[in-house]
Amino acid sequence: MSVGRLNLRGARAAGLIGTVPAAAFAAAEDIRDIRGPKFILAAWVLPALAAALVLLALGGYWLWRWQRSRRRARVLLPFEVALQRLEDIRALMLPARAREFCIAISDIIRGYIEQRFDIVATHQTTEEFLRDLLESSNTSLARHRALLSEFLHQCDLAKFAGMSLTPESMESLHRSARAFVLETAEPQAAAASQGAHDSLPAT
Repeated sequence: MSVGRLNLRGARAAGLIGTVPAAAFAAAEDIRDIRGPKFILAAWVLPALAAALVLLALGGYWLWRWQRSRRRARVLLPFEVALQRLEDIRALMLPARAREFCIAISDIIRGYIEQRFDIVATHQTTEEFLRDLLESSNTSLARHRALLSEFLHQCDLAKFAGMSLTPESMESLHRSARAFVLETAEPQAAAASQGAHDSLPAT
């Protein structure tokens, strides 16, 4: 190899050496700290979360429907309706409202008998109703036939003859009507009828 070529290479080498500090500085700028590993969710995680949210929503909806159905008022049985109506007319138990009270309590008992025993009791005179009652084969109702007659005639005296009633008389009618309803109620009301003795006695 010739000396000239060696010198040329040496010159080039000298020139390259002169550029090393700048190149080294640029390379240092490109170096970054090593970053930690990236967290990548497994493929099943998102579908599982979506399914859990759906199940949670369905559970909440079912709970709401269940609570709503529990709050929904059930259909009252005939004896429950009658007892509730009897409590509602207590405000009428005043001598000045005796006629109004007797109309109301008579209608309640007639309506209860019609629903409970499937006997036409409303829109009839007392005599018509008692005649049908005599022909009824219902033994539970037949036991109270005489007392029903006395009760309804007592109400008729206040309704049509203008007979006045004392608060005690109205209380007796009310108590008797309530006892009659409890004594003739459906079997599930038997426990509630404990303590009730007289049914529809005369005042």
